[in-house]
Amino acid sequence: MRLVAPVSWPPKLELTRELRRRHGRAGWTPSVSSAGGQATAERATEPFIIALDGPAASGKSSVGLGTARELGFGYFDTGLLYRMLTWLALELGVNTSDAERLAELVDHLDIDVDPMGRVFRGQADLTEQLQQPAVDAAVSEVSAHPRVRDALRPAQRALIRPPGLVMAGRDIGTVIVPEAPLKIWLSASPEERARRRSRQTGGPFERVLEGMRRRDQLDASRDAAPMARAFDAVLVDTTGVAPEDVIKRIVDLARSRGASSLKNRV
Repeated sequence: MRLVAPVSWPPKLELTRELRRRHGRAGWTPSVSSAGGQATAERATEPFIIALDGPAASGKSSVGLGTARELGFGYFDTGLLYRMLTWLALELGVNTSDAERLAELVDHLDIDVDPMGRVFRGQADLTEQLQQPAVDAAVSEVSAHPRVRDALRPAQRALIRPPGLVMAGRDIGTVIVPEAPLKIWLSASPEERARRRSRQTGGPFERVLEGMRRRDQLDASRDAAPMARAFDAVLVDTTGVAPEDVIKRIVDLARSRGASSLKNRV
């Protein structure tokens, strides 16, 4: 697997198999030369993570990118990994119910994500293709396989770097980074989310709404890492709220928990 993703503005981080082996499930580990300096080094270098969870089209991408820019953090939408894997499976004719074959495909993911969140494979911009109905219809099944989630989790943890990262998904605060100092559950009404996705893809509103409700049910009921709000996550409803207002609220919450002072040390 090769993944190039923005973890700061504008540098990129390449995730290779070696990086996945080095960091694995442990994620970021501070390195210091003496035991006496361990606590100080950890406080000075530990990344500030914002876990941004919520259902499809709740505003995670726009809000996550805006929040990351305000704080000087990196941003990554983990849903892109599952969408890219789903797209690749459909392109290669791999059955989306074949968990073993899908897990093997993880090592064939080769994508770039630019600072605007656009996804490239080689020179091809796949961003719009990853939001199309065929991918929408299959991504919940792909992401529900425990073997697939296990295969992708090390890569997600390896993205964590100082000064901080806004990581968006559906199980960031409950499974991927449960230790995150700030967890946000971003929500919006199904109708509002369907309108957003319909504008994005050009699909009929009613069909998009039906698909949105079906995916919500699938994501919330899967056995492996079901979509759920962490018990300590702050609920932010984006229905009818301007993105800049949502961003401001999250930035204020992050700074109140130490994000600004941590950024200033880097």
